[in-house]
Amino acid sequence: MTDAVFFPGAGSFGGEFRPLTRALGPKSRLVRYPGRQGRDFGVPAPSFDAVVRACAEQIVRHAMVRPLLFGHSYGAYVACATAARLRESGIEVASLVAAGAAGPGRLELPGPAVNGPAEAVAYLEEVDPGLLAQAPSDEWREIVAETTVWDLRLLGEFDPAQEPPLPCPVLAARGADDPLTTEDSIADWENATTGRFTSRTFPGGHSDLLASPDCASWLQDAVRTAGA
Repeated sequence: MTDAVFFPGAGSFGGEFRPLTRALGPKSRLVRYPGRQGRDFGVPAPSFDAVVRACAEQIVRHAMVRPLLFGHSYGAYVACATAARLRESGIEVASLVAAGAAGPGRLELPGPAVNGPAEAVAYLEEVDPGLLAQAPSDEWREIVAETTVWDLRLLGEFDPAQEPPLPCPVLAARGADDPLTTEDSIADWENATTGRFTSRTFPGGHSDLLASPDCASWLQDAVRTAGA
């Protein structure tokens, strides 16, 4: 079975992927964005390209062969750009899975959310109700809000027009009640590939699908297909 690599959304440290990584077992890995852990904790990447470069370097360092990249929300765009960067390094991606994200050509930045932590909190509470309530402390909620602001500012540097279509299959998924996506907007991911494209809608909101057994089963099938 091929490796699955997970790319968190804006402000996230990846805990939302636990149900999916448990379902996939040891062949799954979470990328670490700069500033999320270790000695550089709290020091974010200076650019979107630096985030992409760091993610690609992690995959190269772990000698992954034809990995499947799964990105949620902001992470879908990081995964897309990382797939292109890996190809330049001679590493082909088996599949790209974009969840909770409009196709690159339909990307719209949430303007007010980049203004500061208070606006980011309002944005997160609208998009993903209950997300911040799960944070273990007020300090951690502040960290998530500040990280969200920075991630979304970096996302403004992502230029889909500069990314050539990927040769690998692209799969797109959304929650039926997700305020950030529509059936049409995730269908735009078809333009990001010269290969096969499929899409799937699951019940729930922006992040609910990540804890869905149906989504886990769907992803397991995608990983098996990618490794065949």
